[in-house]
Amino acid sequence: MTTTTTTSGPSQAGAQTNGAQPGGVQPEAAPASQVASQAAPQAASQVASQVAPHVAPQADHADQAKTIVTYIAQLRAWLFLAALIVIFEAWARIAFDGTFVGSPFNWQSIAIFAVAPLLLAVGQTFVIISGGIDLSTGFIMGLAAVIAAHVTNLSGLYLPLPLAMLVGIAAAVLSATIPGLINGLLISRLRIPPFIGTLGMFGVARGTAFLLAGGTTVPVRNDYFAMLGNGRFYGVPYLVIVSAVFVLVMHYLLSQTRFGQHNYAIGANAQAARRAGIDIKGHILRLYMLSAMCAGLGGALYAARFTAGAAQAGEPLLLDSVAAVVIGGASLFGGSGSILGTIAGSLVIAVIQYGLVFVDVEPFWQFIAVGIVIIISVLIDQAQRRFSGAKQDE
Repeated sequence: MTTTTTTSGPSQAGAQTNGAQPGGVQPEAAPASQVASQAAPQAASQVASQVAPHVAPQADHADQAKTIVTYIAQLRAWLFLAALIVIFEAWARIAFDGTFVGSPFNWQSIAIFAVAPLLLAVGQTFVIISGGIDLSTGFIMGLAAVIAAHVTNLSGLYLPLPLAMLVGIAAAVLSATIPGLINGLLISRLRIPPFIGTLGMFGVARGTAFLLAGGTTVPVRNDYFAMLGNGRFYGVPYLVIVSAVFVLVMHYLLSQTRFGQHNYAIGANAQAARRAGIDIKGHILRLYMLSAMCAGLGGALYAARFTAGAAQAGEPLLLDSVAAVVIGGASLFGGSGSILGTIAGSLVIAVIQYGLVFVDVEPFWQFIAVGIVIIISVLIDQAQRRFSGAKQDE
């Protein structure tokens, strides 16, 4: 008689799962936990294959939204400028039946308005990108204007007038580097906070400028100097040409040289920059000297424009220069900003100042308008940072 044995329960399931082994011996059944562990990856892969096509487009949309927000934030100064031009053009046509955009005189005036704040703002851009601030530039500019007037007049007694003009400008720029050097030493070597160190130099430069000027303005007796400040080359003011060349050089320095890249690195993360071998102390020293030199050139051109040096020349322009940098997209936390953005920010302020006068509005409104634009710019910058931070956290 032949006896047939059957297996039931787990053994049968194991035989069905694994199949018969050679020799007709049935394998021992696998535990239920092992079967589940083998089935789980297959189920997970099936679910992932069904869900993945729906997740990928969401990530793409998030990246696109992030790119759009970043792009708008970077161009906010130019958008402000375009909006202001449209507003003043519409205002001029409705109120005066004239044009704001179509007048070459308006654009020449706006460009001249923008020269002094722009020169201060260019130096301020380098400092703010590095994570610092320079509050002394306004009165360094005034000190340079007084020195330019004195040296030009004195050199005119012994040198040809064109050469005397160049000596006066060089003396203004070089003398401005002295307070800049002191600022750099205080901040880089003695570790004084930039706000406090430059605020102290603010008072020193202010007092020195008034002492050299004798409490009054210093007239310049040099026809070539006056021509530089008020002459035109094919309708373009010499002041604008000189400033444009200088600003282009500074744009190249910031965007295309190692000095500029080190500046961004220090502002983004000073500790990482130090570990990368960047000479932070030396860089900060040169940085504040550069900022002071920009103020010195601004003072010399101010003296040329008004044919006189005044100690208070840059006093109302300090906040305008900081505002131009912020409106132009630089972050007060450091690590971001550009010269092109600063140009747009300076033009925004100049358009507001000149445009309100053009449409016959009390000039005091310009402070309110500039303040509103600054607040909006900072809010955009904060929104951009929160948006980027949320995406990074995710």
